[in-house]
Amino acid sequence: MLRRHIWWLAPLAGAAVAGAVVAAVSLGGDSSSNGAPKTSHARLKPAAAALAFQRAITAVVHELSPSVVQIQSPGGLGSGVVFDSDGDIVTNNHVVAGGGPYAVTAGAHSYGASLVGRFAPDDLAVVHVSGAKLTPASFADSSKLDVGDFAIAIGNPLGLRSSVTDGIVSAFRQGVSEGNGVALPLMIQTSAAINPGNSGGALADLQGRVIGIPTLAATDPELGGTAAPGIGFAIPSNLVKDIATQIIRFGHVVNSHRAYLGVQIGDTNGAGVLVQSVAPGGPAAKAGLAPGDVITSVNGQKTATVDDLTSVVSELKPGTTVSLAVVTQRGARKTLRLTLGEFPGAG
Repeated sequence: MLRRHIWWLAPLAGAAVAGAVVAAVSLGGDSSSNGAPKTSHARLKPAAAALAFQRAITAVVHELSPSVVQIQSPGGLGSGVVFDSDGDIVTNNHVVAGGGPYAVTAGAHSYGASLVGRFAPDDLAVVHVSGAKLTPASFADSSKLDVGDFAIAIGNPLGLRSSVTDGIVSAFRQGVSEGNGVALPLMIQTSAAINPGNSGGALADLQGRVIGIPTLAATDPELGGTAAPGIGFAIPSNLVKDIATQIIRFGHVVNSHRAYLGVQIGDTNGAGVLVQSVAPGGPAAKAGLAPGDVITSVNGQKTATVDDLTSVVSELKPGTTVSLAVVTQRGARKTLRLTLGEFPGAG
């Protein structure tokens, strides 16, 4: 479960810096007897492998950029990826959550778009454009990714259309919280820069296939809430394909694969998660959880906040039996055994 990342960079000692500068100057060329330095302006000859790598990146950008669009709503700008030849575009739920109207810009053309459906728990949504010839992207099998794989992010950060950054797949993280009560079960961590407006765009491999949908960048309150350089997160392409296909086919998600408690919850200033209401007949009701109870841990993992609880539950599967530590309204402490259900598909 990912909480917070703090990175420290030790400053170089002044003497070391000065020595490096002197060394760099000394290596610039030799000196003749009259003291005039001799310099060489011979062109560098990159290795064939380096040129091939550069061409591969350029090819990916040219191939995939037409499939990455800009999405504008009254709430701001984001990105999307053309999912199929019918005009369906997958993006993040938070890009469209504020409501329409929506406008999609692809190349030099702008189109009106309608919302097909969305699934907030996985922060995914699909919008549709009619009567436009859009270029669908190719999606990779994200289960075959490995740490160290090259990654290219294409999107519209800060409204700058078709911007490209690169990096690698840095790690795979479970239970990544967005900080709004939404926790994503599995995320690709990447060093490719992810900025506001990249959301919903493409994270691609060197074959031009989408491996993920960039969604958020790590921040730290102790660093002023700014983004941590080189720590971005993307939703894996396999999850994107699954959820987007269900939304397009049914208008909503019918099989979420996500665990469900069956409660409405709220924060208590760090003392646990308040159960505000319990869904009749749901897992929580069957386990004896009641409104007013406070959940303090799940399977021994502390749940001081809503984000803590959603992160823990996002890593679990439907049908799993868990142990909940609970404080009742009267202050009594008890432990409940609860079998998780499946999150209702309508998102």
